[in-house]
Amino acid sequence: MKKNLIFCFVLFIGSQVSYGQFGKLIDKAKSEGEKIISKDDSGLDIAGGLKEALDEGVKDAVNNLSQENGYYASPYKILIPKDAQKVIKKVKLVPGFQNVEEELITKMNQAAEVAAKKATPIFVKAIKDMSFTDAKKILFGADDAGTRYLEGSARKSLYKEFMPVIQSALEEVNATKYWKGVVTKYNALPLTKDLNPDLDDHVNTKALDGLFGLIQVKENGIRKDVGQRNSPLLKDVFGQLD
Repeated sequence: MKKNLIFCFVLFIGSQVSYGQFGKLIDKAKSEGEKIISKDDSGLDIAGGLKEALDEGVKDAVNNLSQENGYYASPYKILIPKDAQKVIKKVKLVPGFQNVEEELITKMNQAAEVAAKKATPIFVKAIKDMSFTDAKKILFGADDAGTRYLEGSARKSLYKEFMPVIQSALEEVNATKYWKGVVTKYNALPLTKDLNPDLDDHVNTKALDGLFGLIQVKENGIRKDVGQRNSPLLKDVFGQLD
């Protein structure tokens, strides 16, 4: 009996609207459903607010770190990797290589600054993919919950996509050629075991650490400082934490 009633209802609907109109009704219902699940019961767009906050964090991080001396003069300055320190310690005693440590640090930080300029588009997908459920947990989570979400969902893909950018940037600032010369000189020294520490991985990892570090600074600011909520949406969403 129940199946017959449902069948009759479908026939009735079909007699009232055309196939095209019926499709439009379905599309409209889906659209309305998407709007509903992107907001809480009060209509507050939590997901939108969190995405805007992370967008602001990415923008600040990229703008600050991609400028000249952006990494070098910041708390995220990239230093010599541990496995390269042995090379540096030996080679700096050779005439003409006394400044090798500072030269390499400068070049690594310059490479990270070049790479940071290309970071913004890579972050976009991870931010856009945030769901309403994710956003609600993040909003009422720890002060760095948004940054940790972004890092957890994007760091691996960022590292992979960032690597060729880092490699290109190291070549652009002549770091790759410079480091090759240092390693060649070290390996030619007596009583040394041949080494070739990888700069690419080190600079990539530290460059990403810096970007996520500054995104976290911005997130903390928006959470705690009303003055940094520079849009009605940010004020409404993060106002729930006051």
